[in-house]
Amino acid sequence: MQKNDLAALAGANILITGGTGLIGSTIAHFAVAAGAHVTILDTMSPLYGANTFNLDGILDRARLVYGDIREMPLMSELVKGQDIIFNLAAQVSYVDSNVDPFYDLDINCRGHLTVLEACRLHNPKARLIFPSSRFVYGDIEHNPVDENHPYNCLSIYGVHKLNGEKYYHFYQRAHGLEALIFRIANPYGPRQQMRHGKYGVLNWLIRQALEGKTLTVYGDGRQKRDYIFVEDLARAMLLGAAARRIKFDIFNLGSGRGVSFKSMAQLIARTVGGVAVKSVPWPKDRYFVETGDYISDITRLKSRIPWQPETTLEDGVAKTVAYYRRYAERYGFSVRQPAATRHG
Repeated sequence: MQKNDLAALAGANILITGGTGLIGSTIAHFAVAAGAHVTILDTMSPLYGANTFNLDGILDRARLVYGDIREMPLMSELVKGQDIIFNLAAQVSYVDSNVDPFYDLDINCRGHLTVLEACRLHNPKARLIFPSSRFVYGDIEHNPVDENHPYNCLSIYGVHKLNGEKYYHFYQRAHGLEALIFRIANPYGPRQQMRHGKYGVLNWLIRQALEGKTLTVYGDGRQKRDYIFVEDLARAMLLGAAARRIKFDIFNLGSGRGVSFKSMAQLIARTVGGVAVKSVPWPKDRYFVETGDYISDITRLKSRIPWQPETTLEDGVAKTVAYYRRYAERYGFSVRQPAATRHG
């Protein structure tokens, strides 16, 4: 991708909810660099990756607002004058969604309805971008998975993401709001939370490796996943936002490549160095929602916007490891020093 590919965003007013997390902050960096006027909203809940350090280098050129998408008076004001709204705020742990379904419902359904209603009432010309998930497909019947795959949700998170999609589709049909929906595979990369492994498993394994811990693989590790580097992901969503000819559509967003969990863990171990990988039985809370192999069919996305994934898993892991070697303390952990350094 060339730098001028996002030139259409220059001067645009962009609101990013959940904007201090992995995806939102990466979008913010690209949007600011493209010359957009960026407003970032976040509740700063530490469980879900909120981190103002993720905005380092752009806070002097972006506006940061602390607040919740469930607050109608706040959203009614924030949506005014916005050209594009990346509505990324969410409860993002599929494990937690099954434990506390009402909390997931409140944020991932009621919260998004609040933003849609605010737009209907105060800015119906806004263009909305909604991050859905591969979890809407649930139990996978065939690979690669295209957008017409059946919905076999295995988690409340997947059910509510699917509900969210239907909200956006309804508001597009009933009220003319423009909306793009991206069903995201497994995102990873710099700026993701590193406190726990309830989501962002690749990043979690990187933290464990950097701490010198053995990496854990569930079962035989043969289950395949599609891992998408966050910068590739952010560019796809920004290019979609800039493609004003598309009034509504749903896209799979992944790398289009399947990699076994064990191979991914072994790659991290090799990249960090001096780390072992072991297999353990599946924990009950994870096995219940295991979908089987998942590989995104990204044909539709590549046919409608000028985008394709540019970062291999090997390069993405290397970039992510290098980032956290430098900034680990900003994400709540310390990197183990090599033996020669510790004893030298």
